[in-house]
Amino acid sequence: MNATLLKRQTADSMMLYVFVGVLFAVGVVFGALAVHALTLEQQQDLSGDLNRFIRSMEAGIYPDEAATFWARFFFYAKWILLIGVLGMTVVGLPFVLALDFLKGALVGFAIGTVVSEHGWKGIVFSLASVVPPNLIVVPAFMIASVAAVTFALYVIRYRLLQNKGRLMPAFVSLCMMLTLMLLAVTAASLLEAYISPVLMRWAAPMISGS
Repeated sequence: MNATLLKRQTADSMMLYVFVGVLFAVGVVFGALAVHALTLEQQQDLSGDLNRFIRSMEAGIYPDEAATFWARFFFYAKWILLIGVLGMTVVGLPFVLALDFLKGALVGFAIGTVVSEHGWKGIVFSLASVVPPNLIVVPAFMIASVAAVTFALYVIRYRLLQNKGRLMPAFVSLCMMLTLMLLAVTAASLLEAYISPVLMRWAAPMISGS
């Protein structure tokens, strides 16, 4: 029975990861296409902001590393905690999935903006700026989302519909997973604050043509 239950839980988790992954990928495509839906004035404003940022990177003018770390950490931590709280409420389950789509849209929009402005050189700059921290952040958000969805489905399936099973082990499992994902986004924040500026400075001359 335990082996059967474990097999079922593993299959359910894999399906959730696939679903969340597809949702994120759709968000990326949507965000990339949204760049072309901007007005000419909005595109020019974005282009100007991007070019000023690139020139500052090229000149070695970086934001304060400590301030950047704490800003990014609090942003990511609030996102992780929001996912957890929405999962705990059960009724917030659709909003967890909406956040996964939104994260994909933000990543797609960021990459799409640079690529739309600078072509293949923009891809290189995206690999140096957008991609590195998101290699950690995106899996962390996805894992937290699957944990939150799993908890919500457990409550619906076993507590609301069947009135059996213990809630505390599922709650502790969710909290432990959220804690691990907070550690993961801490590492991503460190990378974004201290490593990404170095990579962007390396890629900036390619964009500016110097």
